[in-house]
Amino acid sequence: MLAVFDRSVAKSPEGLRSPAAAEGGVGLGPLMEHFASAHEGAVTLGLGASGAIAYSAAKQNPLLPRLFGVVDDIFCMFQGHIENITLLKQQYGLGKSANEVIIVIEAYRTLRDRGPFPASQVVRDLSGKFAFILFDSSSGSTFIAADADGNVPFFWGVNSEDRLVLSDDIEIIKKGCGKSFAPFPKGCFFTTSGGLQSFEHPMNELKPMPRVDSQGQVCGSTYKVDVQAKKDSGIPRVDSAANWSSQY
Repeated sequence: MLAVFDRSVAKSPEGLRSPAAAEGGVGLGPLMEHFASAHEGAVTLGLGASGAIAYSAAKQNPLLPRLFGVVDDIFCMFQGHIENITLLKQQYGLGKSANEVIIVIEAYRTLRDRGPFPASQVVRDLSGKFAFILFDSSSGSTFIAADADGNVPFFWGVNSEDRLVLSDDIEIIKKGCGKSFAPFPKGCFFTTSGGLQSFEHPMNELKPMPRVDSQGQVCGSTYKVDVQAKKDSGIPRVDSAANWSSQY
């Protein structure tokens, strides 16, 4: 699977860009053409100014199958499997025939339309081996995640046009991004509105860790949970005798 998103819908973290960014990498059109030629039966879809996505079921791991689905202008590519799929079907009111990609789309729609719980909990509720890329064309929003153990090969980077590139194929990522790429962080999710966050440790910040290749060149950074840095809760600290109603 392959997705290339414009900065307007998926602004990449600064740490993904390598100091050697001028070396290698190609634009959206050539990368999509390369993917189609390298993957038998590939389907590519343009998303207008937002970017493009591509999918192929060829040469896949039978233990980590790829799925693709579209519901109400929400596109989703999923690789892997969900172990608690029966429970999630009940939770989201889905029929017996619903598969993993339909569950992810419905989980996203519930989060978007009703938001009964944080996005981190939505991803944390998915038990299994997975990576997925979702794009909502109605709002120009992305929702991307990988499981806590990084069981599915999944990479992201920045191409020569400053677009975010994601794929399970490392050769495609290298073709598109040169040295400006890294494995997608384990146990993390990325959204248009919130950027990169940890769903395992949602209250902690993430810090970039520079990567060095076999030639000693610095590549795109990986991201780790910073156990020392907590996010600002946004709740003001006031004396216990203060009137809290004035804060809302």
